[in-house]
Amino acid sequence: MGFLPDLAWPAMVVFFGYVMLGLTGFGSALVIVPLLAWQWPLTYVVALTLLLDLPACVLHGGLNLKHVQWREIWRMFPGLALGSGVGLWLVHILEPRWPLLMLGLYVLAMGLRQMGNPNSPPRKLPSQVSVFAGGVAGLVEMMFGAAGPVLMTWLGWRLFDVMQLRATASALIACSAVIVLGGMALAGNLSEGALWHHWFWLIGAALLGTAVGDRMARSVPRTWLTRAMALLLVISGASLLKRFLVL
Repeated sequence: MGFLPDLAWPAMVVFFGYVMLGLTGFGSALVIVPLLAWQWPLTYVVALTLLLDLPACVLHGGLNLKHVQWREIWRMFPGLALGSGVGLWLVHILEPRWPLLMLGLYVLAMGLRQMGNPNSPPRKLPSQVSVFAGGVAGLVEMMFGAAGPVLMTWLGWRLFDVMQLRATASALIACSAVIVLGGMALAGNLSEGALWHHWFWLIGAALLGTAVGDRMARSVPRTWLTRAMALLLVISGASLLKRFLVL
């Protein structure tokens, strides 16, 4: 792995990925992981993205603290922890092709639904279902490093205000990143020196992109922002299906 010249492309990818996170509340991994996987191993890219996600999501949550719906986070947190533990176990025994297909179809369907009816009211589902949704998100985050679509589609059923939606999704991504990184650390996946070297040189691009995206979101009409989230879900679902086909 090279030094600064080799970081020009990763820095651009990271900046754009976190502009998307700042704008919509999720989507950084969906931009960063596929593009950087061409340069570095996939498991390495997932770990690096999660390490970048944590401070970027904390920044985004701090910029939008008044919009974070903490009740939704506490409801999902036990499921996040349990799902991450199951994912850490499954990642060593399960071939990821078929879960990737199911996740891609689910995210694509939710994105198309949201694009067709962006102003649909949130569903009043029982809190027990929040625990299940958190479990799915934790499982996906551990196995694929991209729980954003799951969190966003679930919160889209619970929260009507788009600013609450993006702020709460970002806070939940930070929570899931903490849990998953803890599991990775216990498994010895964060001990590579190059990982921290690249994090040091790329964290500035991540934080700058988050701030730029958040500033853009404050001037974008909320209907457009809702449709942008839906479009990103559609693109995410399609990219997951493409990964299923090439595995």
